[in-house]
Amino acid sequence: MRLLVFIEAATVTGPAKNLLEFCQTVRDRGEIQISVATFDRGRGGSDFSRAAEQAGVPVVLIPERSAMDMHVVGRIRDLVESENPDIVQTHAVKSHFLVYLSRVWRKRRWVAFHHGYTTTDAKDRIYSQLDRGSLRAATRVFTVSESFKRQLVERGVKSSRIEVVQNAVNLTWANGVRALDREAIRAGLGIEPDERVLLAIGRMSLEKRHIDLIEAYHQLRRQNRRVRLILVGDGPERGRLEASAGEGVIFTGQIQDTAQYYAVSDLMVLPSLTEGSPNVLLEAMAAGVPSVATRVGGIPEIITDGENAVLTPPSDPAALARAIGELLDDPDRRARLVANARRAIEARHTSETRARELIGRYRALIR
Repeated sequence: MRLLVFIEAATVTGPAKNLLEFCQTVRDRGEIQISVATFDRGRGGSDFSRAAEQAGVPVVLIPERSAMDMHVVGRIRDLVESENPDIVQTHAVKSHFLVYLSRVWRKRRWVAFHHGYTTTDAKDRIYSQLDRGSLRAATRVFTVSESFKRQLVERGVKSSRIEVVQNAVNLTWANGVRALDREAIRAGLGIEPDERVLLAIGRMSLEKRHIDLIEAYHQLRRQNRRVRLILVGDGPERGRLEASAGEGVIFTGQIQDTAQYYAVSDLMVLPSLTEGSPNVLLEAMAAGVPSVATRVGGIPEIITDGENAVLTPPSDPAALARAIGELLDDPDRRARLVANARRAIEARHTSETRARELIGRYRALIR
């Protein structure tokens, strides 16, 4: 089976991470041959292409002069012709749209991976509207949650063409997190032994609502709790967040290897307004970090409230602070959540489980 993947990824985002994990998981099985292509604006590569190289996943760089260089459409046609894949796969709005324009889907099976939308600026909103036409032409649309599936149906994509495939986490990576020297890393970050660490990882954009977490953090500090907050990531909201953060907040910027931050954390917090199948939540569950997340999107499809994590209403910093404080005060409850979360990951969300599921779906599509 031959698979050709187009992905727009400058950094190792959640979709990129899952793609690389899939490539590595199936590489030695001999069942599927994967080629990956991404777009390059004369930089000679990106964090994603370098991460792919380190993972042993070869990447073809498609040159482009601007964000929507229409010469890329012809290059996509040429690459599809030379690779002769059984399935063309795309990730993110731009890749969907360019493959749609190339019309290769008239002769090839096309699987479009839908990961949700961001509405940070006008460009993002315009791009998301392009998907209304692009995804209707795909042979199949794989999305990460039932919540996202309902949104796609509302946009005019036929329900019969949409399949839900949730994200996954590498247990070897998670076990490595658990083996790190927590106290040494905390000391290196300047965290005192009696301070509790809250962690949030993700793009700093409006829908991620880091600002709600910062407000919850301030409420906890006003209660004289010894807490610190680590925010991993970057994005258009970072300046606003830094201005409101105050004392005790660590901004790391964009980090490829987040293992050490999971290792030092007492709680992972996900305050988003919308999520599909968030990698950071799965990683925390696998790595033994108890989690507090908002009850939005596909999160309740992964989490049973009070069993393997705690859910709160979105846009409610007071409820978020209350849930965090109650968990910090109850070590037995935290231990129970961690044990149940790990069992849930092992049962449903490992890289091997996801790879088997995807290969089965590809085979069915070819048949």
